[in-house]
Amino acid sequence: MGFCKLGSNQEFKKVYHDGRSRANRDLVMYVVKGNSGPSRYGFSVSKKVGNSVQRHRVTRLFREVVRRYDAKVTEGNRIILIARPSVLGKSLDEICEGFISLCKAHRIWKEQSE
Repeated sequence: MGFCKLGSNQEFKKVYHDGRSRANRDLVMYVVKGNSGPSRYGFSVSKKVGNSVQRHRVTRLFREVVRRYDAKVTEGNRIILIARPSVLGKSLDEICEGFISLCKAHRIWKEQSE
């Protein structure tokens, strides 16, 4: 797979409770900044987004975004990406742009690696 996932429900709850959130039209991102180890990611795509096929497509797109840009995100963070209903029909490039802008808003984007 290439990136580390948030495992348990307790980890998700900790990020929701302790993390800071930023949002744009298509995504919400919760982040708990860490200091060591790889960043870990979790995805949340609720039934508000669409049917099962649509939700799984969004999850696959999220995985691809993280696979592409994990190296440019500072290490040790716990990150949850939440899909908003407007994400349906968006291309991978549009989702990537939203992900990058949220990373920069959270100050977890490595500027020097571009």
